[in-house]
Amino acid sequence: MRLYVYALHGCLCEVVFTALLDSLKSGDVRLGGHSSLWALPMYASAIFVIERLRLRLLERSLSVRLTAYTLFIYLWEFSWGTGLSLLGACPWDYSGYTYNLRGLVTLEYAVFWAVAAFIAESHVIRNTLRMRLKN
Repeated sequence: MRLYVYALHGCLCEVVFTALLDSLKSGDVRLGGHSSLWALPMYASAIFVIERLRLRLLERSLSVRLTAYTLFIYLWEFSWGTGLSLLGACPWDYSGYTYNLRGLVTLEYAVFWAVAAFIAESHVIRNTLRMRLKN
């Protein structure tokens, strides 16, 4: 159940982010965000790992936790991007950004990833762990 919630949360955030970013760049008010089905397992597993990291880092300061989460997200995105590129299936390309690595990650998104990690830690993971299914 947690992986399902994490997958849907990640995809929803990606669609909202791309809709807003594309709207700011082009002025298109239709807010046509986009994602990929590859995002479902990518976000589910990433937020699950952040859940595990959260347990280990809970005694640390918020800045230490967010830095660790953001570094992990970059590693995760680069790893998935490399694997998907080998399949010819990578749905993103950051090569147009100044501070990118092989078009798979870009430092320009660091603040966005840190905010996403904060939301995941303080709301999504915390509340998902409290959810219970009844027969």
